[in-house]
Amino acid sequence: MAGSRKASGRRRGDGRTVEASWRRKRSRAKVGFATAVSLLVLLTAGVGWVYVQLDASIETFGSDGISGDRTPASVNGANVLVIGTDARTGGNSALGGGDKGDIGRSDTAFLLHVYADQKHAVAVSIPRDTLVDIPACELPDGSWTEMQRNTMFNAAYSVRRTAKGNPACTQNAVEKLTGLRVDHTVVVDFKGFAKMTEAVGDVQVCVPQDIFQKDLNPNRPTRGERIFAKGQQTVSGQKALDYVRIRHGIGDGSDMGRIKRQQAFVASLLKKVKSDGMSPTSLLPLAEAATQSLTVDPGLGSADKLISFAVSMKDIDLHNTKFVTLPWRYQGARVAIVHPDAEALWAALKADRTLDGQDAGNHHDEQARESSPPPSAGDPVSGKGISVTVYNGTTVTGLAARAAATLKQHGFTVSRTGTAIVRTQSKTVIEYGPGEKGQAEKAAQVFAGAEVTATATTGIKIILGKAYAVATASPKPLASSAVPSGMAGGARSADDDPCSNLSYG
Repeated sequence: MAGSRKASGRRRGDGRTVEASWRRKRSRAKVGFATAVSLLVLLTAGVGWVYVQLDASIETFGSDGISGDRTPASVNGANVLVIGTDARTGGNSALGGGDKGDIGRSDTAFLLHVYADQKHAVAVSIPRDTLVDIPACELPDGSWTEMQRNTMFNAAYSVRRTAKGNPACTQNAVEKLTGLRVDHTVVVDFKGFAKMTEAVGDVQVCVPQDIFQKDLNPNRPTRGERIFAKGQQTVSGQKALDYVRIRHGIGDGSDMGRIKRQQAFVASLLKKVKSDGMSPTSLLPLAEAATQSLTVDPGLGSADKLISFAVSMKDIDLHNTKFVTLPWRYQGARVAIVHPDAEALWAALKADRTLDGQDAGNHHDEQARESSPPPSAGDPVSGKGISVTVYNGTTVTGLAARAAATLKQHGFTVSRTGTAIVRTQSKTVIEYGPGEKGQAEKAAQVFAGAEVTATATTGIKIILGKAYAVATASPKPLASSAVPSGMAGGARSADDDPCSNLSYG
């Protein structure tokens, strides 16, 4: 586990931790859609550099419950699962109402796909009532459940029936549903959302009609006071929280309509963050509020990992940030997935194609321009007498071994292979110490487009990037078709008018 707070817990016979403890400085809880917004804002705003000051606030969840039968890692972009729950523990009932002992379910989930060009992104909402197959998930005693078929998606998070919830089980369910590898999973809490929107300030929203207290809480005997007047306005803090929770008073009163308004809110929030600029003065309060709410997988469990990942997405444009919902239809009171539309969406993301079918990763051009295949053993590159270490700076399994084999063919001595701390490297970087520049440049001949950098420590270290993974991967045909036109046409962009495409029903 990353960071200074170590996981602990009972162990199975094979030595694996059965129930890794969540590292925490304070009591936490997670509630609703609002909790899913923090990471989306931070990632697309590109504010990772402030995490240097925030490392101590980051908590991680144990990875023991993540399935061992997973889709292989891909060089075609990255997938981040953002979970918000409707738990009322840890003081969240004061903000959201309900039973303060309720551990809750995953009330909202986004799968955020960041394309390999790091200029496009799409967030896919997965409705909480969607009927899915939930694969085997770990229980607190170390045993695993049987697969649950035709079960509501939000049930995966509550498999453990503990206040910690089960983000690993939700991740397993998403990978089973989509066929995509989830590179990172994040859970954020309710109270932090209110703090975050207070840090951002006024966020533009649109309300199609007057909204009263009973619209927010249908159990009230009277309609109560008016909490929103019809029209465009700005919100933050508790007011923002109330806006994203409203369901019964707008449109058909469904969760599907609420999802559309939630997407509109996230878009407006991103727009506000971008318009305020990327100065430390404006971003540090937002980052502090958000990191106090994050619970992340071990792969994002330290400041340096979050820095690298967040900064890699700072160039994503608002117009190229899209929001869609998993293709769906009603099946009684539940939500059924529409086939084959859903499969077309997942295939497009797997091939790194945008909703309109464009190759946002530019994989063919990138491979030819930046990452031409390494020279064969017969080319005039000799590494005789040069010792190097090789680290995999990506999530592609076996990349360091692949590079080591090529280096050895050219006479290099590979003293060690391993996994880099940061695994979001785009270009290959070759670091060298005093007096080793010539040897490093020799090694760079094996990795077209590699960046050669001087360091204070001796030894030549090669950190492999995605460009090398693309260059050495077996060619695979990219998907030739886009997602269904209705889905592409109905997508929201982060720069859309806040009053447009606002409600289903």
